Amino acid sequence: MQKNIFTPSQLNRLVKNELEMSFPSIWIEGEISNLSQPGSGHLYFSLKDNKAQINCALFKGNRTGLAVKPENGLLVRVRGKISLYEPRGNYQLIANRMEPAGAGELQQRFEELKKQLAHEGLFATESKQALADNNHNIAVISSASGAAIRDIITILGRRWPLANVRLYPVPVQGNEAAPAIVSALQAANQHSWADVIILGRGGGSLEDLWAFNEESVARAVFASNIPVVSAVGHEIDTVISDFVADLRAATPSAAAELVVPDQRLYQTRLREHLRNLSNILESSLRTRSQQLDHLEQRLFSRHPEKQLSQQQQQLSSLQKRIVKAITRCRRDAQIQLKQWQQRLAQLDPAEKISDKLSILKIHQQRLQRSMQLQLDTQQNLLNASARTLHALSPLTTLDRGYSITRESHTGKVIVRAEQLAQGDSVTSTFANGEVKSTVTEVNAHKAVS
Repeated sequence: MQKNIFTPSQLNRLVKNELEMSFPSIWIEGEISNLSQPGSGHLYFSLKDNKAQINCALFKGNRTGLAVKPENGLLVRVRGKISLYEPRGNYQLIANRMEPAGAGELQQRFEELKKQLAHEGLFATESKQALADNNHNIAVISSASGAAIRDIITILGRRWPLANVRLYPVPVQGNEAAPAIVSALQAANQHSWADVIILGRGGGSLEDLWAFNEESVARAVFASNIPVVSAVGHEIDTVISDFVADLRAATPSAAAELVVPDQRLYQTRLREHLRNLSNILESSLRTRSQQLDHLEQRLFSRHPEKQLSQQQQQLSSLQKRIVKAITRCRRDAQIQLKQWQQRLAQLDPAEKISDKLSILKIHQQRLQRSMQLQLDTQQNLLNASARTLHALSPLTTLDRGYSITRESHTGKVIVRAEQLAQGDSVTSTFANGEVKSTVTEVNAHKAVS
């Protein structure tokens, strides 16, 4: 009987073919050790448990898109095919995929909890609270040493320096993270200080973010009486707290932008208020000026001294009212301006405010000069009218040596001699007084020179 005799290379080739046919694709879970990364770009490592290990090779072409960065001591799942390295007779796993151990189980738990909470109504739109347009007190539940809190504070300082931030420091991954987050949410609600709560952290793997997928955290977010903004991970990351929260932000920085307004909008509104105030003052001045013109026209149509005196009193009263109105408007404007200046001092650099105040002062001076010019013009017109009426007054005629004679008992003015008879009592009015006399003789046809 002839014996089958193999050379080492023949045997290794047969064993290799058998292994590759028996294990075309297999998943192996283990801890990475003996990791080697030569210049070729390939990875060589071992997967081990507490009893055995197997050599693995991950070639350069399969490294693209790995879900995990290989490191010694990392627990992973590796997919590949079993083969044999013929020159040495060592069998190995030719890997083509690697992912963190447990990722599949976590993803399944994630989907199951998401389905359960959705069925209970924790994701319902009608249960979500609306955020206020202007939130002054902001509670942040995050790591005290993470980048998230630094990003949030930076964004708030730039957009709305008036915002007050209170950090509730918690671990954001690990076994202690979920209970700490629940306690922080409860504490923030008990304090009733915050207008809104930002719950967040930076990006990471599914395991790193798992605390925000815990059912206890989801129910604590849903129970919060204060609106909660979930800002966990990067834009592509999604956790259970995102669905339960009243608002989801792609990143912690985006959350800070969502909860406060931009101070530049208020600066624009302030400039609009200042323009409106200036327009109101100018309109008021035009209205008062028109009223003054109307009074002047009425004054010209009446000549008696008594009416002139009444018009002067009314004009004086109107002038006082105009001055009071302008003073009141200016005072109110200054008060409101001072209030806006105080708010603006907190929102904007002092140099810009100083520039705006200088411009406003120039406008005020121009407005004051314009008002004074209008008042002086109207006063000059009034004085001219008074002089005209004074020239037409009967009293001026009396000053030139004339007199007015009236019947004493009727006050009727005597213009002709035949109106009188001997014995009539008359009163003669001179520039500085009156004389009462009795008619002793009437010469109706004799002219008096």
